[in-house]
Amino acid sequence: MKTGSHVSFEHIAIVMPAYNEADGIAGFLEEIAEHVAPRCDRLDIIVADDRSTDATAAVVAGLTIAGVDVQTQPANRGHGPTALAAYRAGLATAADLIVHVDGDGQFTGEDIARVIAALEVEDADVVHGVRRGRDDPWYRRMLSAGLRLLVRPFAGRGVPDINTPLRAYRPEVISALLDAVGPDALVPHVHFSLAEARRRMRVRYVAVRSLPRRGAETTGTMWGASGQPLLPPPRLRAFARDALAELWRLSLRPGARMRTHLREPVRQDA
Repeated sequence: MKTGSHVSFEHIAIVMPAYNEADGIAGFLEEIAEHVAPRCDRLDIIVADDRSTDATAAVVAGLTIAGVDVQTQPANRGHGPTALAAYRAGLATAADLIVHVDGDGQFTGEDIARVIAALEVEDADVVHGVRRGRDDPWYRRMLSAGLRLLVRPFAGRGVPDINTPLRAYRPEVISALLDAVGPDALVPHVHFSLAEARRRMRVRYVAVRSLPRRGAETTGTMWGASGQPLLPPPRLRAFARDALAELWRLSLRPGARMRTHLREPVRQDA
């Protein structure tokens, strides 16, 4: 641990799925390193590039930030499977803290450091960064709100930002979650949030700012639309249908995999 640090983690791994983020990812990674590197002796930042069609991989590979590694995926599989691959790559480093954040740069380096600090201060298994001031289109915010309402009866408690991509995990906890969910889930963080609540894991929530996506495209490329569409793009509507079916199959139905295959958490609330 560095002298004067407030967090007792020797080795932190930041894991980051990315797709077509060439315009903004360099500055985001520099900001993360500035705020997180002083909190540990070793910082790894692993970018899982989902076969971007722009220069994302080349931009990351060309950075001189210590510990940054870009891993181009075998095929374009979408955000969920790429996030899971990023988590597994982070675990392979044997870090004692795994932090997930998306490559679109919608968080500040300062808030990422606050999430890390909260895990230690609050003695938590996982800390969620709860987004405030989201600039997403109305239909994406409505989708998140609908998911919270749908999942709450199954979770037994409210989850304030059920699909937040900013999370800090102890490695034994994310390892158990990854083993249970499998490699191809579309919405792994929804499954994780539900499982964490059901198993009464020590989950803490930190309010963080939600920024516009960094780079030239302010709405991102995931949903096959540019600008600010007034209605949900067809790709998003199809994704929502598939995600709901997956949520039922993996987490909600009796005998679902996330109910039967999840190892006991390391620690539980009293």
